[in-house]
Amino acid sequence: MSAARFFVAGKVQGVWFRASTREQALSLQLRGYANNLRDGRVEVLAVGEEAAIERLAQWLAHGPPMARVDALLRESASENEAGDGFVCG
Repeated sequence: MSAARFFVAGKVQGVWFRASTREQALSLQLRGYANNLRDGRVEVLAVGEEAAIERLAQWLAHGPPMARVDALLRESASENEAGDGFVCG
């Protein structure tokens, strides 16, 4: 089991980024969350198989069609930070 935290910057709020991230994460059997941050970024926590997290990271680099990702930062995280399922905050 692996865990990673991502910070996504660009045009990522108000373009269905969190909901689309949730769909991607659930299809990859990941748990965690996607939250809007006050500075305009989206924070994503993903917990699951490393290969699935890598696939999510690749998707996050582009996001849904209406989004524009300018930067993607990845940090290590603890799998204990995620609850059951994948939620949007």
